[in-house]
Amino acid sequence: MRFCGRLFFFIAINFLVAITISLLLSFLGISPYLTNFGINIRSLAIFCLAWGMLGALISLALSRVMARCLMRIQIVDPQKASGMALQLVQIVERLSFRSGLLSVPQVGIFNSSQMNAFATGPTRKRSLVAVSTALLEEMDSSELEAVIAHEIAHITNGDMVTMTLIQGVVNAFVMFLSRILAYGISSVSGSQNRRVSHFTLYGMILLFEFLFMIFGSMAIAFFSRRREFRADRGGATLSSKEKMIRALQHLKENANRNKREDHCAALNAMMICKNKTHGLFNLFSTHPTLDQRIKRLKNGI
Repeated sequence: MRFCGRLFFFIAINFLVAITISLLLSFLGISPYLTNFGINIRSLAIFCLAWGMLGALISLALSRVMARCLMRIQIVDPQKASGMALQLVQIVERLSFRSGLLSVPQVGIFNSSQMNAFATGPTRKRSLVAVSTALLEEMDSSELEAVIAHEIAHITNGDMVTMTLIQGVVNAFVMFLSRILAYGISSVSGSQNRRVSHFTLYGMILLFEFLFMIFGSMAIAFFSRRREFRADRGGATLSSKEKMIRALQHLKENANRNKREDHCAALNAMMICKNKTHGLFNLFSTHPTLDQRIKRLKNGI
């Protein structure tokens, strides 16, 4: 039932995004990029930029709402918090002030047997820091402080916006290049008196989008791994290098004990910890290995 609810919410959000972009293109009077005289490069570029960038930006704008619904996050009311929840709020407030944030992020807790945490939100003033119940229960106060410092560093670095812009640019290029290539092949076939059907044309577009997105995903994952290293350094500055290393070691021990990820796969890239991948799949990993992160902190890189 929980999976069905997540799936419905995900489909509904994407449907609303598609409707919004379609209406905007219609309102701006953007003509179809395929005409009887060939392909209209200007219309195609605008079409791809709109779908690539606007889709990513709308997802960013809704990121807090999506995270709360998909992860069933319980927002902590600072005025009513007690026990571990109060300790969590106090740590977030203290580190937010230390980092220079003008607004304290919302604080949330989600139920999970995995020790994990993430930060999201469209701006520094409208951000959310959420931790799992397992992390809150198993980490001591210094380790918890380091994890929260890592997430606060993501917010101060503007990582959510940066990754959204990278995702949007990649999406736009993938859509543009796949359509140019598919139309080019269909034009060559047409000049050789072999008529290409619309079904074949769209099939080629989907194939090229899939192939180009593989390389695009590698680029996105590369930038994502870099931001994790930078957030670790920021977390070490806000708390301390020793606390950050100890927290990562604790996460590593927990990951080795429990390989199953029970959080939402759509939010993997935002989590502080992700199960390791092997071989070529490392190129698609949004996180460096915990060993790499610990080594970099120890070496001061």
